Amino acid sequence: MSMELIKPGVNIDFVGKMKYAVIFSSILIIIGIGSIIYHGGLNPGIDFAGGSIIQVKFSKNISADQIRAALKSTKLENSTIQQFGVHEFLIRTHESFSDQKMLAANVEQPLSTAFNKDFEIRRVEVVGSKVGSDFTRKAIIAVILSWLAMLIYVGWRFEFRYAVGGILALVHDVIITMGAVSIMNMEFTIATLASLIFIIGFSINDTIVTLDRIRENVKLNPKQKLGDLINLSINQTLSRTVLTSLTVFLTVLALYIFGGAVIHDLAFPMLVGVVIGTYSSIYIACTIVLTFEKMKPSIMKRK
Repeated sequence: MSMELIKPGVNIDFVGKMKYAVIFSSILIIIGIGSIIYHGGLNPGIDFAGGSIIQVKFSKNISADQIRAALKSTKLENSTIQQFGVHEFLIRTHESFSDQKMLAANVEQPLSTAFNKDFEIRRVEVVGSKVGSDFTRKAIIAVILSWLAMLIYVGWRFEFRYAVGGILALVHDVIITMGAVSIMNMEFTIATLASLIFIIGFSINDTIVTLDRIRENVKLNPKQKLGDLINLSINQTLSRTVLTSLTVFLTVLALYIFGGAVIHDLAFPMLVGVVIGTYSSIYIACTIVLTFEKMKPSIMKRK
């Protein structure tokens, strides 16, 4: 027996609401881009900007403020300190701590003075700024190549208008998710990049299911209006779309709530992306397919 949240034969007028969806998406994109401009770009983590992560474990209960006070007037004064598990902290800084003496002077000595050697440095990760900028370039190329590969695949597998709809829906998802990360002023780390790649894969999968059903219905009813066929197709695949997205959303939500601060870079963009990706599969991709259809007759008339 298949599980159905939405009863068969449901008939929601999605096409009639597409105007509002376009306005809603435009507002989200403007707010997101506005936030990125306001913050002077994304807030790059050390993977992209270069710097160091120092993981310190204490033997008793210590607060981030106490650590910050201990590191005052060292090179770690303006670093980000976040709790990581019990009595454990991550200190992130844009300084490069590749030299042992520098680490001793700026971390070990001040912490020893404040906490009587009741701590242990578990790991030190250092990324050079040159490596960081190289990594940034490769990350951008990776995302753009994934869009192009999907454009080619969907264009070959379906039709060009479906491919454009699918890709513009993906660009829409990525921009809104990056905007949400910027609004929360979160660091853009390698985990954030991984979640963007996940969103691209998740969203195109969802979009292709809907577009495939539209294509089947167009073949079965070639005389019917495309708007009606799009409505029919979205309603037919709605139960599957909602079930898939809800399962992923609840899993990621559990990760976000119980996974601790270190997982937030991965889980938060995924939460936003799953919701926006599902919405864009229905509204953005299909709106573009319909717009292409409306443009075609006017182009034919002009010819």
